[in-house]
Amino acid sequence: MKLSQMLSIENIIPDLKAKDKRSVLEELAGVLSQNEPGLDKETLVKGLLEREKLGTTGIGDGVAIPHGKFNGIKYPIISIGRSKKGLDFDAMDGRPVYLFFMLVAPENEANLHLKALARIARIARDEAIRRTLMESTTKESMYNAIIQHDTEL
Repeated sequence: MKLSQMLSIENIIPDLKAKDKRSVLEELAGVLSQNEPGLDKETLVKGLLEREKLGTTGIGDGVAIPHGKFNGIKYPIISIGRSKKGLDFDAMDGRPVYLFFMLVAPENEANLHLKALARIARIARDEAIRRTLMESTTKESMYNAIIQHDTEL
C-alpha cells in the first residue's frame, strides 16, 4: 500500500503548535477527526497514549511514528506534523523529535497495519526526505516530497 493511498494534504500540519507528547497527539488526531468521518479525536488520543505506555514510538533521528488500531476505520490513514523547534517525545536516541507520522489503522487488520508502519519507517529513515520535509514551506510541498519519495521505493 502506497502512502498516497493513506495520506491527504489536509492531514498535514507543517507547523505544530504542540509543546508536549499529549498535545502533539491531540493536534494530529484533531486533523484526522476533522477530515475522516467516524473518527473521534478523544478516542484516538486515548488509544495512542495507551500505545505509548508500551514503549515509545519516537524512533530516533528526529522522527516519531505514533500508531494504533481502531474500530470504525476501513483503511489505514496517516497524519503528518512538523515541529520546527523539536519536542521531547521520549525518543529512543534521547533527542528531540521534529517529524511526526501518525498512523491509525483498522482494528482487525494487523497485517495491513504492519505493512503501513514498515513503509512509513522506511521513508522516515531516509535522511534526504527528512531534510526535505524540514525545509518545506507548505503542506503541499511536504505532501509532494513524501509521495515522490514513496514512488521511488
